[in-house]
Amino acid sequence: MLSSTLLKVLSLGPLIIAISASPLNTLEKRTGSALLAIVPKANTCAGAPSPQECKTADEAAPFINQSFRTYGITTPGEAAAVIGIMAFESGDFKYNINHFPGTPGQGTRNMQYPQYNMKYAQSIPALKDKLAAVGSDPKAVLALLTANGEYDFGSGAWFLMTQCSDTVRAGLKTGSLAGWQSYITECIHTTATPDRQAYWERAAKAMGVPGN
Repeated sequence: MLSSTLLKVLSLGPLIIAISASPLNTLEKRTGSALLAIVPKANTCAGAPSPQECKTADEAAPFINQSFRTYGITTPGEAAAVIGIMAFESGDFKYNINHFPGTPGQGTRNMQYPQYNMKYAQSIPALKDKLAAVGSDPKAVLALLTANGEYDFGSGAWFLMTQCSDTVRAGLKTGSLAGWQSYITECIHTTATPDRQAYWERAAKAMGVPGN
């Protein structure tokens, strides 16, 4: 016979699931409505320099939300950092291949270097056979990722959750400028420039990050 405690837990099952999922549900709803406030130039792909690479905010939102589900991003601070860096690096979602200076194999929406694209591709079970076929060709590996919107927009969340330290992620969760700066300098390994910061500030405000 089931214990009374276990029966109570089972009876509350759907409620428990709903409560645990609520931060992600809230995050996803906010992403869809906020994305244009973060990336206003992503309202259209008309006249895009590389039309085949361009995605509008409406097209990007479902893929970004899927990446939050896949990689377990549930806080506004982490979400804002991921959206901000993808928007900045992809030129407002206009590119997913590095054209300037044109490093072979660099790309996806956060413009990962080829070595990270290989790690990322290796982490996706559905790409196992295709990856074996293309070998270590960085352009071919990138093509596997950019051909699928879920993988293309999933790179930012993957990078945060697998390549950044717990300390960096904890800093992002606070929503502080210092936390974001540590993410840029200690994990992305670049400079926290004003133009990068502007994307993060818009993302933090639109995603409801406390204090922004």
